[in-house]
Amino acid sequence: MLSGKNFKRWQQCAILMSAPAFAFASDIEALTKNPQNWAMQAGGMANQRYSELKQINKDNAKTLQVAWTFSTGVLRGHEGGPLVVGDTMYVHSPFPNHVYALNLEDQSIKWKYEPKQDPSVIAVMCCDTVSRGVAYSNGKIFLQQADTTLVALDAKTGKELWKVVTGNPKAGETTTNAPHVFKDKVITGVSGGEFGVRGRITAYDMNTGKEVWKAFSTGPDADMRINPATTMTWTDGKMAPVGKDSSLKTWKGDQWKIGGGTTWGWYSYDSATNLMYYGTGNPSTWNPRQRPGDNKWSMTIFARDLDTGEAKWVYQMTPHDEWDYDGVNEMILADIKVKGQNRKALVHFDRNGFGYTLDRVTGALLVAEKFDPVVNWASSIDMKSGRPIVNAKYSPELTGPDVNNKGICPSALGTKDQQPASYSPKTGLFYVPTNHVCMDYEPFKVDYTAGQPYIGSTLSMYPAPSSHGGMGNFIAWDAGTGKVVWSKPEKFSVWSGALSTAGDVVFYGTLEGYIKAVDNNGKELWKFKTPSGIIGNVNTWEFKGRQYIGVLSGIGGWAGIGLAAGLDKPNDGLGAVGGYKDLAKYTNLGGSLTVFALPPK
Repeated sequence: MLSGKNFKRWQQCAILMSAPAFAFASDIEALTKNPQNWAMQAGGMANQRYSELKQINKDNAKTLQVAWTFSTGVLRGHEGGPLVVGDTMYVHSPFPNHVYALNLEDQSIKWKYEPKQDPSVIAVMCCDTVSRGVAYSNGKIFLQQADTTLVALDAKTGKELWKVVTGNPKAGETTTNAPHVFKDKVITGVSGGEFGVRGRITAYDMNTGKEVWKAFSTGPDADMRINPATTMTWTDGKMAPVGKDSSLKTWKGDQWKIGGGTTWGWYSYDSATNLMYYGTGNPSTWNPRQRPGDNKWSMTIFARDLDTGEAKWVYQMTPHDEWDYDGVNEMILADIKVKGQNRKALVHFDRNGFGYTLDRVTGALLVAEKFDPVVNWASSIDMKSGRPIVNAKYSPELTGPDVNNKGICPSALGTKDQQPASYSPKTGLFYVPTNHVCMDYEPFKVDYTAGQPYIGSTLSMYPAPSSHGGMGNFIAWDAGTGKVVWSKPEKFSVWSGALSTAGDVVFYGTLEGYIKAVDNNGKELWKFKTPSGIIGNVNTWEFKGRQYIGVLSGIGGWAGIGLAAGLDKPNDGLGAVGGYKDLAKYTNLGGSLTVFALPPK
């Protein structure tokens, strides 16, 4: 036993040895609590895309005007948005993934980073050359390049601090997601479900780039960091252990090795439970007959311990996906009333057209309802099993290969794709950009070859019939009851990320290039035509006492790739979208940031 001076010396040594751990903790949580910053892609770790700023409000939003603009120098689809930390803005571009640090005082360029990448990676990028943005923490900028290289840059100089290769483009692996920093870890995923990539999520030490843990979406329990006895899932109206070999039992042979379940969406984190949340994508191939079984754990919400990567709970939304309803859309964390009870909720708007509300601590299913009434592939979600009740008429599994199954709603674009929704704690509502599109779907047999498309279906997509005639809606959603509160029709899919503010204004962008402001009831207050279609996410920040709104415009993404890539026939196996050719009347290719503010006093 230590005592006296020896104990005191031991205690001092222990404090000194533990000091670096405290020094290495991220400052990002504190930065996001200051609404003057926009320090994460979603504004904060809960993915709410809400700001407490209220200088711009429902009464004066109509007077918004352009404050300044910035060209990225790159065409094609501009997803994601800029970060603002203090007096500096960090702007990214699509491939080749340039990064600019701008001085907010005069918009001068502090530094720029132009990575060198092999352009052959473009051929294995599924749905345009997009990037969903950079991350910031402790004086570092983190960039996930398309070629799977994760880079840490000095936020003051742009100098490379470390970089690590996270995948293999020759096997069809690319990276389009924004990295996320939670505590001392940088989290990143992988794209390539259309190339038979095996999905995974990886955590790296933010200071060194050293891999801390990796967790796959499919395969053996150990690979997925699933404990058969303690990882829980919703079944028979309650949470229960997933059991041994929960994934392996749901694939034929070794198909899980090329089984998809990629992780190119958005991630969230709850410091109270130390859990991070994300979704996995579609199984490979798109031809369901070639992969019998539930194909776990593709199409799944994962809750993982941030420090170990161990899965606490899982919930599969679309077992044995037959329609390419990728499950990667963001998980929004909010404390809300669900059926009259206060719940720590996770709210997810899935591509399959259902809005899910789960208990984010336990994983229990609370609400699952359609957020577009035209959804017809399933009639409802069985709340006891958590499984969809599939409509046989719209099941490519049942109709079989080489049969064109017509009139499926939603299309593979989903009722909502990656374009993130917003939650306002002030109104208790979720503001959701949606697609209003249906499809014809014809699967066919396809063989796997590493680095080659592994799709196995052709699609054609078109506006939802017997509806308002457009291809999008911007809606307000009550996640406690699973009801649409109001819906604002749009001519094209709403492919931009939403923003809600304490000024009772909600912002979003449109494919024909308008940024719009509506009040909490959906009444349009203001709009402005930017140079190109908007698939970027609307952000806000404050500098020297003035609130700004910013958005990237640059047509592209899956909805606009036909125009962005100059394709005459965008049906390359991923699906042509009837009606989107009309976009050429409204927008140029673009590639710019437009910033707005109220007129100076």
